[in-house]
Amino acid sequence: MRIRSILGALVIASLPVMPALAQNMTPEDIKKLVDEAVTKRLQEQERREGAPEQREGEAAPTTEPGIGALPEVSKDLRTESQPALSFGSTGSGRLVYAKPFVSAPKAIVGGYMDMQFRSQRKASIEAGDGRPGITNNFDQQRFVPFIYADVTEHVKVATEIEIEHGVRESSGNEIEVSLEFGFIDYLVNEPFNLRAGILLMPLGKFNLLHDSPLNDLTDRPLVSQLIIPSTMSETGAGFYGTVYPGRTSKVDYELYVTTGPCGYAANGTPLVSEVDGTSHGRQRTCAGHDGADINNGKSVVGRLAYSPMLGVEVAGSSYYGNASNNAQNYAPLSITALDWTIQRGPFELIGEAAWAYARGNSRSVSPNTGFAPGSLLNQIGGNSGVGIPPQRMNGYYIQGNYHFMPEFLTKLSPKRFGPGSTLTAVIRYDRVNTNDDDSNKTGGWGNLEQISFGLNYRPIEDTAIKLSYQYQPMAFNPNTSERIHDSAVVMSIASYF
Repeated sequence: MRIRSILGALVIASLPVMPALAQNMTPEDIKKLVDEAVTKRLQEQERREGAPEQREGEAAPTTEPGIGALPEVSKDLRTESQPALSFGSTGSGRLVYAKPFVSAPKAIVGGYMDMQFRSQRKASIEAGDGRPGITNNFDQQRFVPFIYADVTEHVKVATEIEIEHGVRESSGNEIEVSLEFGFIDYLVNEPFNLRAGILLMPLGKFNLLHDSPLNDLTDRPLVSQLIIPSTMSETGAGFYGTVYPGRTSKVDYELYVTTGPCGYAANGTPLVSEVDGTSHGRQRTCAGHDGADINNGKSVVGRLAYSPMLGVEVAGSSYYGNASNNAQNYAPLSITALDWTIQRGPFELIGEAAWAYARGNSRSVSPNTGFAPGSLLNQIGGNSGVGIPPQRMNGYYIQGNYHFMPEFLTKLSPKRFGPGSTLTAVIRYDRVNTNDDDSNKTGGWGNLEQISFGLNYRPIEDTAIKLSYQYQPMAFNPNTSERIHDSAVVMSIASYF
């Protein structure tokens, strides 16, 4: 009201210097002129300012992820009054446009993609269909569109569609098109919000932050491939939130009930093995009809993260659910993880450790396996030769990053190496054992070790050009089913869009 009064006074004060305009004007004409000018000035001011005013009770804007109110996908909320939409709407060809977002669009589309070239010292890259292994290969690894939307101030929708190895034509050739996640959030307040849909399991931190442009090495950690099978997502519902116990500290949590794992084939053969770890026990790989819960069991998964100060976080998470192939048996799969992040200036130290226990995985759950229920399975493939499926497995990785930009590069090309661009030197140590039941713990196919040295260049934070060398003193060749000593050079480019 004060701004309107000031603008009105300025307009009235300008009338004496415009005699041609002020002459013969009635008081009503002057009032109309003032109102029109003030309204126009206010609209121009709102367009310049752009962002909406901060509402009472909302947290102040911040650039730190995970702090304060969730980001708004759009600047303006949907209008309070919209044309009524119902099944009673009439028409034919025009009905496809009878959608609320057509008249009030609030969704945005983004995503990321990556492409890589790999050269292994030994022919340990799979060519498929029984062909011999190959030593080098280009791969369009992922193309991943995102769709985010604000339906109202309190309702948000988010989804990720992942297309892997898109050059192939059919599922028989291993193309993978899936809804990585797709959920609806109902925001109550920062400490408590509801979520339902296809959820990313909050199991470790990497499963939540697995985007290729975000990570400084091309390959995901071994523990995130074999123990926590990233990306791991299931259909379910639950809640999440953030609380602030101290002036500089915060606690984040997520807790969901979901459909559960799929640890056995239809005939009762275990899908958890030395070669594949738990990756074939995810809901997305289950042969059940339309992702149905095959055993009437549900899983519980949760993560609790504590950050005592900015740049430091430690978190624990756990997952527990029945992996049996029918409702008559109980064979639980549990995975527990610990992750940590320490950032100080240009240095980062990150890592994750996980332990999995597929209880009863070494014993028959169905006579269809050729073994009586409860008897020891000793002729199952996917293990070290033909042997007993593992129950326990574990792994971890530790990674150090150093971000820098030499001054001579900035002087050489300010446009390419100026503000916003960075170089990152990376070293990561990976270790997993997918058969911790093996008494000697040395000869199993899943006892793997890898050291990665990397350097990447980011012209902006959204895009990464990566180069790494992998030393693999303990590796596995899936083409020959042999333990090998191997190494690889990996180059890739990844970018958000």
